[in-house]
Amino acid sequence: MQTKPLTKYSTLLSLYLAQSIPMSFFSTVMPVIMRTENFSLTSIGLIQLIKLPWIIKFLWAPMIDKSATTIRKYKQWILFSELFYALIIFSIAFLNLETNFTAIIVLMLIAFTASATQDIATDAFAIVILKKEERSFGNSMQSAGSFLGTLTGSGVLLIIYHYYGWKMLLMGLGGFVLFALIPLYFYKSKEAQVPKTEKRISLRDIYLFFTQKGIGKRIILLGIYYSGIIGILTMVKPWMVDLGYNIKEIGILSGIYGAAVGALMAFAAGFIIKYLGKRKSLYLITYLGLGVGIYFAWLSSITPTLSQLLPAILMLWGTYGMASVIIYTISMDSVRPGREGTDFTLQIVLTHLSSLIIAVSSGKIAQALGYNGLFKIEIGLALFVLILVPFLYKENLEKNINSPI
Repeated sequence: MQTKPLTKYSTLLSLYLAQSIPMSFFSTVMPVIMRTENFSLTSIGLIQLIKLPWIIKFLWAPMIDKSATTIRKYKQWILFSELFYALIIFSIAFLNLETNFTAIIVLMLIAFTASATQDIATDAFAIVILKKEERSFGNSMQSAGSFLGTLTGSGVLLIIYHYYGWKMLLMGLGGFVLFALIPLYFYKSKEAQVPKTEKRISLRDIYLFFTQKGIGKRIILLGIYYSGIIGILTMVKPWMVDLGYNIKEIGILSGIYGAAVGALMAFAAGFIIKYLGKRKSLYLITYLGLGVGIYFAWLSSITPTLSQLLPAILMLWGTYGMASVIIYTISMDSVRPGREGTDFTLQIVLTHLSSLIIAVSSGKIAQALGYNGLFKIEIGLALFVLILVPFLYKENLEKNINSPI
């Protein structure tokens, strides 16, 4: 007897909440705090480097695949990684942001390493427990969990910071992580053993992934797909600070309203992908990304009102929510049996790496060319993606990749 889909979806939703709440705080709230403390836009872009563990996590993904011969083992990896994650966050709460900034950055890197480990195990866990027809909705849970985590991490927690300060903020953050692990603790798996084609899983499997037929086009697609909106996402909060919005207002507009839209559209994307198919969904989301760039470029050429800014935030977060679901879905369908964590991680790391490069560069570009210059460059990147999508995505590629090596 199989576990009910609703139980699977709710468990996955909670797991992605557990990892995304702290991630969203450190990567999106910190830039707002830094901007209010008069850090340069270049420095704000560089803070994104704390995501480095998420870029190199593929190096230890084979170790997790090798040891996790049962779903229970994946659960153990997730629980222990996330408990350590929460412990580090609690310790940061007792440090002063101004006088212990370097120590905080080091601890953040350690925390993100634990979170990256949890993510590897969670993604593999999701692939194993979900049937193929459940994956578009399962990935809606993944993306929606990330956006709801962003709503909490960069919305609710930003408001907590505004009223209660640094220590209470971090204590609340650690508490959220622990609370989100409860459904996994009580999850009773009725699925079979994790399929293993062989026991000798090693770092060589990383190389073998890149030797598969048709994988080159997939790598390019994953590397460029977010490029038309990531720069806007990185700099939208500092831009709002420069427009005169305070921390509380930014928390409500971007952290709560924006993330809620992202979560809603991530839920909707599961139905859209099932109705249109993956290829047409890729086209649709790319067109939406182009529209986002055009609208932001126009807004940055004037002094936007709140009524003009609200649709921009809706378009930006809604497009990002849908883009996440389609990328996760095509990546989940392209893993070798027994190497779920390794293969999915490799694909998502490619998107993180390209996003990191654009996020860091966006600060320098905005500093040199202004926000309008940055948004115009994002329009060009979106057009580039739109042109290449029909050449990079083939519906039958998953059949080639799914064959064990």
